[in-house]
Amino acid sequence: MRTIAEINDKISQQRAVVWTVEELKARVAEIGVTQAAKTVDVITTGTFEPMESSGAIINLGHTDPPINIRQCWLDGVPAYAGFGAVDLYLGATQTGEAADGEEMREKGGGYVIEDLVAGKSVQLRALGQVTDCYPRSSFETTITRDTINQFYLFNPRNLYQNFIVGVNGGDRPLFTYLGPLQPRLGNAVYSNPGAIAPLLNDPDLQLVGIGTRIFLGGGIGYVAWEGTQHFPLQRRLPNRTPIGPAATLALIGDAKQMDARWVRGCYFKSYGPSLMLGVGVPFPVLHEEAIARCTVQDQDLVAPVVDFSIPRRVRPTFGLVSYAQLKSGRIAIDGKSVRVAPLASLFLSRQVAIELKQWIEAGTFTLTEFVAPIPADQVFRPQDAWGSQISIN
Repeated sequence: MRTIAEINDKISQQRAVVWTVEELKARVAEIGVTQAAKTVDVITTGTFEPMESSGAIINLGHTDPPINIRQCWLDGVPAYAGFGAVDLYLGATQTGEAADGEEMREKGGGYVIEDLVAGKSVQLRALGQVTDCYPRSSFETTITRDTINQFYLFNPRNLYQNFIVGVNGGDRPLFTYLGPLQPRLGNAVYSNPGAIAPLLNDPDLQLVGIGTRIFLGGGIGYVAWEGTQHFPLQRRLPNRTPIGPAATLALIGDAKQMDARWVRGCYFKSYGPSLMLGVGVPFPVLHEEAIARCTVQDQDLVAPVVDFSIPRRVRPTFGLVSYAQLKSGRIAIDGKSVRVAPLASLFLSRQVAIELKQWIEAGTFTLTEFVAPIPADQVFRPQDAWGSQISIN
């Protein structure tokens, strides 16, 4: 029907027709798939949810005399320093340390990343390995995003195509990466925003690939690679959407351009820190099938209800529930009505899609051809400790 070059030409002239994925679903109900495909050029999707496999690459610049950093703390949070004299990687889930070395679980890398994105000052303390070319042994200073060289997010695993619903069938509270789960099926928590989520509207990743330009944290980012734990071979419904965790993407983007509204540190009680991140993906309407895939509704999508009270890699499930059921606020499990809450902000997920739409309509954001597809045949390999004793507390 059209090419990305043709769409970009319309964007540059501010003539492109752009709909959020929610607007598309509503319009298709009125005018049908074929007419919608003839009308719209770009569909925008978005999510705002915890993405703990995230982090920031930071280059400090050399000191005088030079230092070869081997240990480093940013506002008390350790940063990895094993790949360059003044290069650091700060993980979103890294916990802080007090002066006496005790762990500060409520202070984490996600908060430090948010502060740097917001332009705030961060205390740096570094210890170096003394060599002839790097004679300095220690260094302390205050940094901001403007006083360092590179500062970019490089996130190994973002944008889970689907995820699980967590519950607790045991007799004590559990503190998990989904937040607190109350005993005896006291609550349920889900993470994915459902029918507005980016990859559930492109289930076979036909419109996104390596090199795709995206909205990342309020700035421009790119798909860098398949994400860790990428599992496109997950079982799927006839509409091609997966029944559980499936495809993931690795993302990269300049954090100096980002907005702290869309990059927020967070903390899960008695579990640890993480990062709430806004990500938006534009889909070019290159063919009618792109529209057809984006018409999926919450009642057409399912996720498994997983019991976290069983401390094993493979946990029992209570079956599948639809996102329509999840968004109703209650689901039925073994005849019991269980209250449900999302980790993703549905409101802010919509706002990401709206903001990306505004960028495209204004001509400030164009689309890219991806340079390689995301693998569709990646298997998921677990690790097992053969011949060793395993203790489960």
